[in-house]
Amino acid sequence: MRTNNIHIKKKSAIVICLSFLCSFTLVFSATTQKEAPLDIREFLKHADGETIYPSARQLEMLKNVIPTKAYQPAPAVSDRVYWNAIAATPSGKAYLQEALTMLSKAPEVPISDEIYRRANKEGNRGIYKPRYYRTMERLEHFILAECLENKGQFVPQIHTYLQAILDMRSWLHPNHDDAENGVLEGRRVSIDLGARKFGGVLALASSLLGDELSEAMREAIKEQLQWRITDTYLQSSKVPDENNHWLNGTSNWNSVCTSGSVLVTISNSDSSEERVAAIGSAINSMKYYLSGFGADGYCSEGLGYWGYGFNHYLYLAQMLSDYTDGKINLFTFDNPEKLKRVGNFPEHFEIQRGTCAPFSDGVSHIKSSGSNFAEVLSSKYYGAKKPSEIRMEEAVEQIMAWNNPILFSAAESPLDQKSVLKGHTYFDDFGMVISRGKQKVPFSIALKAGHNAENHNHSDVGTYSIVHGEDFMTGDIGAPSYIAGSFSPDNKARSSWGHPVPKINNTLQANGRAFEGKIIETVFEEKLDKVIMDLKSAYAIPLLKSLTRTIRNDKEGTGTITIEDDVVSTAPIAFGTAIMTYSQYEFIGDHTVLLTSEHQKLKVEIKSKQGALKITDEKVPVIHLREGGTAYRIGIDFVKPIKKGKITITYTPL
Repeated sequence: MRTNNIHIKKKSAIVICLSFLCSFTLVFSATTQKEAPLDIREFLKHADGETIYPSARQLEMLKNVIPTKAYQPAPAVSDRVYWNAIAATPSGKAYLQEALTMLSKAPEVPISDEIYRRANKEGNRGIYKPRYYRTMERLEHFILAECLENKGQFVPQIHTYLQAILDMRSWLHPNHDDAENGVLEGRRVSIDLGARKFGGVLALASSLLGDELSEAMREAIKEQLQWRITDTYLQSSKVPDENNHWLNGTSNWNSVCTSGSVLVTISNSDSSEERVAAIGSAINSMKYYLSGFGADGYCSEGLGYWGYGFNHYLYLAQMLSDYTDGKINLFTFDNPEKLKRVGNFPEHFEIQRGTCAPFSDGVSHIKSSGSNFAEVLSSKYYGAKKPSEIRMEEAVEQIMAWNNPILFSAAESPLDQKSVLKGHTYFDDFGMVISRGKQKVPFSIALKAGHNAENHNHSDVGTYSIVHGEDFMTGDIGAPSYIAGSFSPDNKARSSWGHPVPKINNTLQANGRAFEGKIIETVFEEKLDKVIMDLKSAYAIPLLKSLTRTIRNDKEGTGTITIEDDVVSTAPIAFGTAIMTYSQYEFIGDHTVLLTSEHQKLKVEIKSKQGALKITDEKVPVIHLREGGTAYRIGIDFVKPIKKGKITITYTPL
């Protein structure tokens, strides 16, 4: 989805704020009761066990802080004081111009039944996702552009798109339906990442456009939002079922689907009881979402999913803060110190020069596109560095940015926002270390112990990524693309076979929370970082007596990084490890490999004790890898079974 950059100077932003201050007051504050803020810690104590739906006591607490009227994300199109002021800003002008470029494009039916069934069967996202995102991008732009311009020229297209969505038998991403297409066939109703998006945009259209839509269209929207979103959300909150399993989940699904369900319910439902119940369910649900982060702020889903999931958590927080005049504060929730660490995760997770480890289904580079809503709010509430540009992606985000122009303004001095990365970062809860070289061309490593039941789990206890300058040289190859079979634990890019970790008796790492690594020793000095991990528990192998991995980053000169695996068993076992890489490689002699990337070269020296080694290379047999390119596995194995052995891999820049 294309983004809209906004750059509003403080002085003009203040003038704009004053010009429609009365509109803000009417929208967000008029019906809010003058009560003390909700004590979320106390609220959570009164939950009905693990039930997401709020208890009677929780409902009473909420009634004291929630307005009696429905939520209005922004004034309706008829409020020209508000919208004319927005339209006069650089951001408003740019948004309108972008919408105008889309107006001549023929509307697309988001997903036909035929495409839906095919995508469900094949796991093929490519045949529907581009069309889906184009549809939603255009519709969101047309809705807000009509509010900005108010000439009616976007209304025909808006009606066309809205009707196409209303006519869809299922709003799910096809691959999120069951194998029998239960939602498509009308046997059940479910909310997923797609359904919450359709629902949220329709709710915005009805809320903002009012009489610009026909009465029949408004009634159809209200009816469908009620049964497709509100009814199933509240029912699943009361009694867990197959329809909305994410309600007590710890992944991005929870925050994304919850924020969409709440937006729909509090803006569309005529029942104040339902609106209160939806907000209470959301607070109870967010307890689970936030528990997915480490106490150290670590996000096991990776940086991309931090942006997606935490982004939606923060816009839920902003929405509830606006709606209740600040009386519900999810920005601190029940643990402000942990939220602060979560908000600062991106900077702490960076290896160097905009790179990060693609562990699990994460990304390897910090993107300069897409929404940075989470970074903006993290800079306000958690002291994270403020972005040098503002990029909003979803219409809800854009509205919030327009409602808070000073907050959503770029850093005036981008150079002042640059911080010097520390020599190391240690996420001690999840067992993740980044050791950063400080050479002219920095040579660094990120490594993790972790466990094999993480969100977007790969069987990767002990994995690492080595970066020289801006080039990924070796280590974790990242995730398979999301096609059929990509989430199978047997996928070679997801299993431990596709990671730079040991293989024992031809057995890979086991999956489950019990299969973990533990960091048992650390040394962090100016010239040397050393980490020792116990990897024994990652393998369901009774013969295994001990397995440790020692990682050293010697920062002297151009740097040297060493990986040493030390194994002891009660009987002879086959043992080996691997080098994983996208780089070009060349064997020099029996125990030396030369890795060559776009800009850098590494010499890799392989040594062993207690046995001779054999080295074999093969292509990773996964057609689509999210990092792009072709990955290779260079296997390093003892020729004969051993009871005790050590393999040392030394990486040196050339």
